Amino acid sequence: MVKQVTSSIMMIRPVAFRFNEQTAVNNYYQQVLEGLSANQVQAQACHEFDVFVEKLRAKGVEVVVVEDTPENDTPDSIFPNNWISFHQDGRVGWYSMYAENRRLERREDILTFLQEQHNFVISEVVDFSHYENQGRFLEGTGSMLLDRVNNIAYAALSLRTDAKVLQDFCDKFGYKAVTFTSNQTIADERLPIYHTNVMMSLGENFAVLCADTIDDLSERKALVDSLEATGKDVIYVSEAQKHRFAGNMMQVQSKTGDNLLVMSTSAHRSLDSGQIKQIEKHCQILSSSLDTIEACGGGSARCMMAEIFLPKNA
Repeated sequence: MVKQVTSSIMMIRPVAFRFNEQTAVNNYYQQVLEGLSANQVQAQACHEFDVFVEKLRAKGVEVVVVEDTPENDTPDSIFPNNWISFHQDGRVGWYSMYAENRRLERREDILTFLQEQHNFVISEVVDFSHYENQGRFLEGTGSMLLDRVNNIAYAALSLRTDAKVLQDFCDKFGYKAVTFTSNQTIADERLPIYHTNVMMSLGENFAVLCADTIDDLSERKALVDSLEATGKDVIYVSEAQKHRFAGNMMQVQSKTGDNLLVMSTSAHRSLDSGQIKQIEKHCQILSSSLDTIEACGGGSARCMMAEIFLPKNA
């Protein structure tokens, strides 16, 4: 049976987390935290990371923690879902990255670690990283939201989500692309949102969507129609809530089958009682403070978790 939700995730514990100037070019969520040294930023990020992992494990989620390496300049290594995806047939997606220093995050030793230390089975690595030579990028499940049951890849096109690479992914993995443009207002100008998973989250029976970011009403309607046609309860959030990472959530499962929607404390606090009630029809909410990670990194809970759907050796 094809699964939409997994109880196994991979997370990367950073060694040099900081504001990444290369990604800040088109990630408008990033901020420089004044008054904090590099060591303080790293220490606070690690504390938030460790508490987050502890909360997930306490709920029965298998969290495979991989330590980042100090050899390379990888300030965004805490967001592994952009360079790798894991699939139920044993295949791994290996993606092209916009920022040059993020390309250093791709590590083959992690595949060996997953196989030898955690008994996951990897049958093939499908490599899209060569598109970097053409200036084309597809940043994993940041760029695409995968409806794994219905084989639909939802994607907001941007500099980091190229239509050609997306189509290559769809051809190789058997998905149909539903594309649109998602914008946000920056200095009175509507500019593309850098990753789809900032404005939308896809669960088993629901979707969290900031529809107001899709200025083209025909694209908006096509997206909502697709979600509703596949049985998704659409939970709408505002642009202000999206800015607090209310779109950057991910549904996971405990080993006992309990469903959880994982998000940051900031995202959780932005929700109103009606939205919380709508979510809780489908799953419990698990939130954790990620203030430093969100501010410096411009990403949140979903970005930190790479879902593992790989089969395991007996």
